[in-house]
Parts: sequence; C-alpha cells; structure tokens
Amino acid sequence: MATWAYPPLPAEQINREADTALAKELEWLLHSLQDSLASLKEGLQECAALLAPQEPGSTLVLSSLRSENVKGFVTRVGTKLVKGDIQLRLASLPPPRGAPSIRLNVSQSPEGPEFVLRQLVSIRDLVAQSLDIVDVSTWTGDPLNAGFIFGQLHLLHETISEARHMLKGEGDETRGNWCDTSASENIFDPPLPSNLSFHLSITDSALILVLRTLEPAALNHAPTAFATDISLTGFSLRDRIFGSRVPTHDEANDLFQWHGEAVRVKEKVRVESQDPSLMAVMAKLTALEHEVLRCVAALRVLMGNEDTESEV
Repeated sequence: MATWAYPPLPAEQINREADTALAKELEWLLHSLQDSLASLKEGLQECAALLAPQEPGSTLVLSSLRSENVKGFVTRVGTKLVKGDIQLRLASLPPPRGAPSIRLNVSQSPEGPEFVLRQLVSIRDLVAQSLDIVDVSTWTGDPLNAGFIFGQLHLLHETISEARHMLKGEGDETRGNWCDTSASENIFDPPLPSNLSFHLSITDSALILVLRTLEPAALNHAPTAFATDISLTGFSLRDRIFGSRVPTHDEANDLFQWHGEAVRVKEKVRVESQDPSLMAVMAKLTALEHEVLRCVAALRVLMGNEDTESEV
C-alpha cells in the first residue's frame, strides 16, 4: 500500500524532515541506552560476585569415571584452590612401599605458595574492566554523544567477549605449553614427584586436570643387545607378529622440555569436573555479550554506519 502526499512536498523538505526524525530517534535511543547500561552493570556485578572469594567455596570432585586412576576432590575459593586431596593409581608411578596409592594434598601451610588459577584471575580482571567501561559510559563524557557511546559499547563488547572466550578455554593461558603452566611441586605436601606434571586449567566452565608421568627422552627408545624389537630392516619381530603398537595417548610421540631436560610423556590421564558457579558466569557473560551486540547494532543503524566494517 502506497502513501501519497498532496500537494507533493519538495525533495529538500522531505530529506530535512527525515533527518530530523532520525535525529530524534537517535536521541531517544541514547537516552534508553542509559537504562541498558544500568542493566549491564547489574549483570557484571553478579559475575564479579560469583568470582569473588566467598567461603565455603566450591568443592569439586576430580575422579576418573571408569577406573581407579584418579580419585579425589579440590575446593576453590575465588581464584584459588585452598584444599585438595587426590589419590593416584598410575601404572607408571608406583606408590610408596606399603601404600595402595600416591596421595596428593594441597599444602595448608600459610608460608607455602598459593594455588592460583591464572585463567580465573584474567576473567575476574576482565569483568572488573567491563564494570569500569560501564561507569565511564555513564558518568564521564556526554551520554548523548553517539560517537562516544558507540566507542564505549564496542570496547565493552570486546572485553566481555574476551572474558567469555577465556572461560571457554580459548585464552592464552590454555594455549601455552603445559610444561610452563603446570603446578609447582611445592604447592603440595609432600611435594609432587619430580617426574609428575599436575596441570589444571578451565575449559567450558569445567576444571580440567591433566596428569602426566614423564621419562627422559633418551630412555624412551634405548635398544639393548638383547632387545626383541631391534631390526635392521625397520620392521621389528614384535610388529610382524602383533602389528604396530598403537600410541596410548596423543602425546606419546612428542618431545617436551621439562625443567631443562628433554622428556616424553609416558602416561597421561585427563579428568574434568563441572563447576556450577563458573557455568553461571558463562551463561551471564553470554547473555551480556548478546545484549551489548544488540545495542551496538541499533546504534550503528541510526548513526548510518550499518555498512561500515562492522560487525562487532
């Protein structure tokens, strides 16, 4: 259905009226975004509260599902593990004489090093930065300056998105070499065995524990005069009879530097435990990211920037 104006209005007047209407819509949107910023601040404060150190903390089970390899728990308070008791039964890590398993206890000594989860520290800092951005958008600058508010919302989206990716396990902390980010042996009492790597990270809001027993690379394939798998042709007697060996884990053939020494991973065990508090943080960050994106898209349209580089 077409709408006609009679007598026809000059094109210049039509454009002027359209610009006036657009300016009024933009002003209305900027006013309404102040309410949106208040709502975003409330959501970010809820995330900050979930990441804050509050007793008694979250006690999480860290146990292997179909074996007795790993049985135990850890307690997280804020960004730190304050307690932990894990029993290990690994074929490549024999227990002390007379003991059925190796016991790992997080040290309770006040002089000992703290077990800090670096990913959570980064996420907490990003949430705090997001709150600062909201405060600057609300109390600093001109709230009716479309360019200023657009820039602040764009920055807020990037910061919240980075926090969400970090919690999902896509940040720099999880991409690094596990040799550099494994827990210090002195965090435990008694200290960890020198050939055991205890690596704890966060993926999809869950704590992921990966235990690796290590051996010097020189010992991994050290043939002797009586070895049954020596072959000058490249095919061992064992392989001809039983077929080639299937690697026991995905790092079996890789070489790593551990405390200045070349090592291989002899045995690898992975255990995960969902953290309800972190799952709540993930849900809130995802909702906040979508809300900021909606505000940015609406503002971009009224500013006439829908064809710019775009999509946040």
